[in-house]
Amino acid sequence: MSAQSRSPASKPAGTPPRPSGPMPARRPVAVALKYELGTQTLPRIVATGKGTVAEQILEVAFANGVKVREDADLVEILSAIEVDSDIPVEAIAAVAEVLAYVYRANGTLPPEPQPEEPAKPMAATHMEDKP
Repeated sequence: MSAQSRSPASKPAGTPPRPSGPMPARRPVAVALKYELGTQTLPRIVATGKGTVAEQILEVAFANGVKVREDADLVEILSAIEVDSDIPVEAIAAVAEVLAYVYRANGTLPPEPQPEEPAKPMAATHMEDKP
């Protein structure tokens, strides 16, 4: 028996009708970030969009050689933030991962900073015995 010929009495109560045809396509969502390497500022959201606007953001990115990474959870968070705003503190770790991915893909990931020699505590320099 096909699903279309099933009688309403054979469905469990409260079951919504199944849509006919293929499942609807999900609307794309895109967020564009700007970050200047070597600055102490947070990355900024420079564009967000859904549907055709998201497709345009992606087209511009691809046309300009900008690396794109898919992360549904992160884009959900960032798309709720106003354009020209810093990323929220909650997203710093996830955005740092994305930026590291992009820098590695571009071959522009800066070397890890080398730890400096630890400074002597001020009190220790004043406590040394003088001959």
